[in-house]
Amino acid sequence: MTARVSWLDGMMFVGESGSGHTVVMDGAAQHGGRDHGIRPMEMLLLGMGGCSAFDVVQILKKGRQPIQGCRLEIEGDRAETDPKVYTKITVRYVVYGDGLDPAKVDRAIKLSAEKYCSASIMMGKTADIEHVFEIRPAAAARDAEV
Repeated sequence: MTARVSWLDGMMFVGESGSGHTVVMDGAAQHGGRDHGIRPMEMLLLGMGGCSAFDVVQILKKGRQPIQGCRLEIEGDRAETDPKVYTKITVRYVVYGDGLDPAKVDRAIKLSAEKYCSASIMMGKTADIEHVFEIRPAAAARDAEV
């Protein structure tokens, strides 16, 4: 995998992935930015969430579970001194589907956290990561911001 990050101006950067996708990163005004993009440390949480969500959905689909939606809500606490690494992360999985087996949802999350999600396993070297989940009816997925 490759990536390139280029400075635009102020504290704004554009990141380009090896697959050709781009994202704008920018800092808050107090750090010289203009708040026109995501913060790099926020991207770490998003990357971890995307990695785990990919795993969980794939595992549940392969297990023929009737998954209709999946949303992760992630909160991270950082150290107060430099380097301000994440010290605690809570990942809340909201999984939508009628007839989902809670044991299979739990198993999918554990497999992601312990075996498949490289990002979670890496971030777990500095942070205590807690995984919790809830199952909601499939109809709720249509009404939710999934």
